Formats: sequence, structure tokens, C-alpha cells
Amino acid sequence: MLRRIFFWLHLTAGVLAGAVILVMCVTGVLLTYEKDVVAWADTRHFSVAATPGPRLAIDELVARARAGRPDRPASVTVRADPAKPTDVGFGAAGTLFLDPYTGAVLGRENQQVRAFFRSVTDWHRWLARPQSSRTTARAITGASNLVFLFILLSGIYLWIPRVWTRVQFRNVTLFRRGLSAKARDFNWHNVAGIWASIPLVVIVVSGAVISYPWVGDHVYRMAGEAPPARRAAGAAAAPAPAPRQNPFNGSLEAIFQTAKAHRPDWKSISMRIAVAPDGSIPVSIDAGRGGQPQMRGTLTVDRATAAPLKYEDFASMSAGRRARSWMRFAHTGEVYGWIGQTAAGLASLAGALLVWTGMAMALRRLFAQLRRRGSAESLRPAA
Repeated sequence: MLRRIFFWLHLTAGVLAGAVILVMCVTGVLLTYEKDVVAWADTRHFSVAATPGPRLAIDELVARARAGRPDRPASVTVRADPAKPTDVGFGAAGTLFLDPYTGAVLGRENQQVRAFFRSVTDWHRWLARPQSSRTTARAITGASNLVFLFILLSGIYLWIPRVWTRVQFRNVTLFRRGLSAKARDFNWHNVAGIWASIPLVVIVVSGAVISYPWVGDHVYRMAGEAPPARRAAGAAAAPAPAPRQNPFNGSLEAIFQTAKAHRPDWKSISMRIAVAPDGSIPVSIDAGRGGQPQMRGTLTVDRATAAPLKYEDFASMSAGRRARSWMRFAHTGEVYGWIGQTAAGLASLAGALLVWTGMAMALRRLFAQLRRRGSAESLRPAA
């Protein structure tokens, strides 16, 4: 009886939220290697001069990027790979890529590829709805994500065979060929579910942490911490503070050298070309692939002397912040690099297969029931 109840709840949940879950899974697959594809598209036509000489000073590169432009540069990113260009960002105005040895401006970011991924992200987060209706759309995707969690957990329960035999176990764990459409959908649904259920649960739970602040608060509480305070809904916003940043007039090269010395295994160093009122500047040092919080940290440097003031990395965070940060990047799998991203992409693909085969089986069941009802009506004697 309990199994029958879970089956109908599982089926009903899948039918109600299946379309939205399918959209999120398919867009999740497309976003698997977003950062890598964007980085490749941005720089695939650029050729950095392989000169034996030293790199130009960061200040010189920034000056060349700004030449002839009315707007101020906002950030600069240097990469350890000698074949990679230096990025100078101008905020909403875009990013320029420069040869770190000659200072030549190589070009700017690929607008078409970035626009494509923005569109995919819009579908993933709020079903590509306009700004005016995104709150409602985000509520729908968030609720569908929670429904998907129930579908996954109930599916694990329903997957457990009533009788453990070698044939039964093989039928639900391995793809089989030569099956009818009905048997094929059942086989694919079970195989995709059993192999992808655990990574999908991680993706869905971490997605709930991103969607719902109260879920994120529970992450802090489970770590034995009080969640960070938030402004109450409807409360008036605090008055706007005085401008927080001033034009930078120190040595970017000296700050860059300080950051390099602080973490010799760096792969990229990003600096904001502006300073806080206290005269400091934050520098992001990354020793990973960009989505690995355990491989990066922020070094606060004095603008005038380039002396390090404070360093905060993953290990220095509280347990709650570490867990919250881990879950943010576990959602995309980036926390474990290429392997994690690939696993997340394959799990999202399996999720799409689960929805597709589940809907096919539900429709097949519905049509069979309608045919049986029609046959029963035709056999009923006339009054």
C-alpha cells in the first residue's frame, strides 16, 4: 500500500512539474562548460607574442587599454599562463584583451557567445521571463526544484526491487537493447535514475540553497552557527553611503608582485582599479579553475605601500560559510574541477532523460486507460 501511494505521488509530481524540470535540466547541460567556452570564444583568435622578454608592468598595460577611451578601467586580470592575454575590464563597457609582452590591444570579448549563455541562464533561472515577472517565474522554478527533490527521493524508494534477483537487478541498472517502446522507457528511466540520483540530489539541494534564503540559513545552523542577518522584507533600505571607491593612484605592478609572492601557486590574479576609503584594495588570487572556492582567496593590500593587510581564504572561513560556499559551486560541479563539471552535466542530462521517459510512461498509461474505458463503453448494452 505504501509503495502504491508513493508511486502515485511520484507520478503526479512528475506530471505537474515535468515541463519546468525538463527546461532546467536541458539548460543545465548547456551551461556545463559555460566559463570554458566563453574563455575559448573570447581569445581563440588572439595570439600572444612568445617573446623571451619580461611582461610589461600592469600600470603600462592599463594605460594602453585606456588610451583613447573616455571611461575608466575597473579591473585587471593577469594569468600565470604565458600564452594567455591580460584582461582589462571597463565594467558594463566590456573587456579588452592585451598582449602582456607588447601591450598591443588584441580585441574584446565575444558578444554573441556571451549573449547565448545569458539567454540560457535566463531560461534556467526564471524561464526567460521579463524583469517584471521574474519574481513569479523564479518562484515556479524554485518550487519545481523542490518537487524534483521529492521525485528523486521517492524514485530511489520505488527503484528498490521487491524481489532481489540477478535478472531484476540487471534490468534496472543496465541499458538493454531490442525492447519495445514501453519496456525501453521503463529501462531507461530506471537506469538513468539509479546512476544519477545521488549527484542529482546534490545539484537539487544546492539549487534550493541558492533559491531560498531560509534553506541557506539551515546550512549555517547545521554547522552550528547563526545565519547572517538579513534586512527584513518591507524594511526601508539604509541610506546610501558616501562613495566607497576613489580613483586608483598607486602602483598596480607593486600590488601584483605582493599578491604573487603571497601565493606562488597562483593561476590568475584580479585587481580592482579603485580603492576603499581606508586606502586598501582587494586582490583576488585564484590557484584553481575559477569555480573552486577552496583554491582561491582575497588579499587586502595597502594602496600606498603595497603591503599585505589581510588574507582570507577558504580555510579561514567559518564552517557555515565554507559549507554555503561549497554548495554554491557544487550546484555546477565546478568545486571539483573538470571531473565535477562533467559529472554535473551528465547528471543534468540524465535528469532530462528521467523527465522525458517518465512523461512518456505517464501518457502511455493515460492512453491505455482511455482505451480500456472506451472498450468498456462499447461493450455496455444499450438501454
